[in-house]
Amino acid sequence: MKWIEEACSHGARLKACCDILGISCKTIQRWESSSSLTDKRTEKKSAPHNKFSEEERAKILKAANENCFSDLSPAKIVPILADRGEYIGSESTMYRILKAEGQIRHRQESKIRNRYKPKAIVATKPNQVYTWDITYLKSNIDGKFFYLYLFLDLFSRKIVGWQVYDRESSEYASDVLEATCCSENVTRGDLILHSDNGGPMKGSTMLVTLQKLGIIPSFSRPGVSNDNPYSESLFRTLKYAPEFPKTPFESLNKAREWVSTFVNWYNEEHLHSAIKFVTPSQRHQGLDKKILEHRHEVYQEAKRQNPNRWSGETRDWKYINEVFLNPEKGKNEPKLVHAV
Repeated sequence: MKWIEEACSHGARLKACCDILGISCKTIQRWESSSSLTDKRTEKKSAPHNKFSEEERAKILKAANENCFSDLSPAKIVPILADRGEYIGSESTMYRILKAEGQIRHRQESKIRNRYKPKAIVATKPNQVYTWDITYLKSNIDGKFFYLYLFLDLFSRKIVGWQVYDRESSEYASDVLEATCCSENVTRGDLILHSDNGGPMKGSTMLVTLQKLGIIPSFSRPGVSNDNPYSESLFRTLKYAPEFPKTPFESLNKAREWVSTFVNWYNEEHLHSAIKFVTPSQRHQGLDKKILEHRHEVYQEAKRQNPNRWSGETRDWKYINEVFLNPEKGKNEPKLVHAV
């Protein structure tokens, strides 16, 4: 107030002074007319007339933590007490008191299901890690589907095994897997097979086949498709391909014919963006190293001839040495499981 009075006495305007101090002119006028500058804000000094007493709160906490109620929510405790002819508080009151005491949690601990992420895996060469899954193919009969079984090599992205059947079956999956391991000369103990938690994946026949072939199984978390991203991505590529039929398949043979054409294109012609635009077959056979080295040399020569066209390094054509499945995040996470 003293600063404002001094400024105004020298010809300054009140509003300019208030703007500098960050207060309003109305506040100054109110202070000038007030006989006292004490805080006159009202404070709530009385508790609600219906507030629960400490004894009532203790009664609710005791009831909620009894053995017969310890795994139940207030929504279930209240009606049970009502059936007994007891009322100690409403459901919302019970929730509020439990929250104040830090007891709002999943009370039925036996039902808690831990959904741990599967162990991280890294592949450094072909035929170390396969991922597989089953997808639907529509038939021309409503409610009937054909089922495509696809096995994908994680390192090369090559489709190493496939077949179309008229139903989902652990036996069919085992047959495709055995044929794939035979054609790829997979030796015992060399392969990790990752899949989701479907019936064919965990069927007794499939598990016996894995044990017989010496294949290490790996499974996604229930209901988490992101744990098997490579197979899911492959199915999207398949169903969004321009050549994918716009009408349902007329027969099982028609479905197999189309899938055979797709697999040949995918493995032999498709320049896969995740493996530096080489085909899965080229990478599976180890031909991609020379291809990438040649591309690097072409770019280096182009840079030498026209250096002004590059402000930095040329395009990265480095060979991809490792491919990760569900890599861990954070420094304190477990180390990756290397396929051997």
